Amino acid sequence: MKWNHIIVTTFPFLCTGEAFLPSKTHHTSTSLNSKLTDILPTFDKASPQSYSTPPTNTMSSAAEIRTQLLELIGRNPAGHKDAEVRSQFATKLEEYSNAEGCDPADVVFAIGQTVFGVEVPPPAKKSKTGNGSSGEEELPIVDFDYMKSFMKEVFLSYGVTPERAEICADVLIESDKRGIDSHGLGRLKPIYCDRMDDGILFPDKPIDIVSESDTTSLVDGNLGLGLYIGPYCMQMAIDKAKKHGVGFVACRNSTHYGIAGYYATMATDQGCIGFTGTNARPSIAPTFGVEPMMGTNPLTFGIPSSDPFPFVIDCATSVNQRGKIERYAREGVDTPRGAVIDDQGIERTDTEGILKDMVLGKCALTPVGGAGDKMGGYKGYGWAATVELLCTALQSGPWGEDICGIDRATGKPKPMPLGHFFLAIDIEKICPLDEFKKNAGEFLQALRESRKSPTGPGRIWTAGEPENDARVQRMAQGGMKVPVSLQKNMVALRENRPGLKEKYAKFPFE
Repeated sequence: MKWNHIIVTTFPFLCTGEAFLPSKTHHTSTSLNSKLTDILPTFDKASPQSYSTPPTNTMSSAAEIRTQLLELIGRNPAGHKDAEVRSQFATKLEEYSNAEGCDPADVVFAIGQTVFGVEVPPPAKKSKTGNGSSGEEELPIVDFDYMKSFMKEVFLSYGVTPERAEICADVLIESDKRGIDSHGLGRLKPIYCDRMDDGILFPDKPIDIVSESDTTSLVDGNLGLGLYIGPYCMQMAIDKAKKHGVGFVACRNSTHYGIAGYYATMATDQGCIGFTGTNARPSIAPTFGVEPMMGTNPLTFGIPSSDPFPFVIDCATSVNQRGKIERYAREGVDTPRGAVIDDQGIERTDTEGILKDMVLGKCALTPVGGAGDKMGGYKGYGWAATVELLCTALQSGPWGEDICGIDRATGKPKPMPLGHFFLAIDIEKICPLDEFKKNAGEFLQALRESRKSPTGPGRIWTAGEPENDARVQRMAQGGMKVPVSLQKNMVALRENRPGLKEKYAKFPFE
């Protein structure tokens, strides 16, 4: 009896095969049965519980553990319904993930997630460091103050004023402190410097107030750096809230403003509830569509609590976002299946191809919930559309192709005038701040202390907690690790920007 027959007959919902199997390219059309036949051991026809495998002395540790995993499934056809078997599978899968020689693309990880509900991430493919060895652990630690100073000097070299350059660098380094590596140093050159070089983003433009009331304002950023426009607008909303209870600021003609959570935290730090969002170049396809129509459009809230950190939910309204896919490219790993759909309706995993086709409009991100409506993709679609409306309708701002950043006729870069919105609510105008924090903290603590899944990691997080964990860990280690690709970006900026060679003759990683 073949192993793949056991899988297909025991777990009929796996027969879709390609819906979850890892793949290097979206062109793969191999069936589930043939894939499993190739990679799984063969069971003896006389006894379903006996199987033929290579001799033990020819197997690596990873191969031995993998065989034990397959044996566990084979002996327990209905094991996905048994908590003890699920727990054994989770333990063994984690052991396999940490073993030398584990294949990150192994189908057992997909089986674990899809069949057993076990969330054990496969090991990341190791990237090469400058000296030819592999592994992130070998990268030097770069002090946050040093890195912020470097980024500030880069902005100064473009003509950004000292005050604004300080703010821009602070927004970026805060992302790295929180562990949001896709929006910190990784964005400095490709998103800000390259666009200033291309003349589609300007280093020092005035901020104009188009209209204003006691509680509202419409601001025009004139295509300046969103990294200083955003803080200006959020502080304006907070100041209005402190006087009148609520402040709302809409912004037009801005540019990429970094992590939205920065602005929500500005509000929580000053005793307010914060709410912000931004549109972006079209990336998300509407439910049942394949054309990128909306940006990744984060919908971000910040709420103070008695915890050492605020409740901050800062995430895109897509399953994934472009910055994360760019990070996958830097790490040399595939994009998770279900995050991207192409113009033929195929779910893609080939990271480099995805990034190229996204520029050409041939790929789109899926909204939270995924493609179609089976997993509630229409909900993410609705939230993405909500953000787009709040970033364009009040501002009479562009959307879709008008902010794609590329002139389709010539292929040359063009400006991307983005819209943002910022809301602040002064808690003290409604109830004592300490009482609010206590109420919020008790609820959040109850969430964290609620009953844990027997197949999970044994911990429940609340929004803002993973970022706080990252901050604590990175501050303790003395700074951040800089991947080789970002080291190269820093070297390129040093070589090409005036004044940087003298100040940064040698980087810590050189």
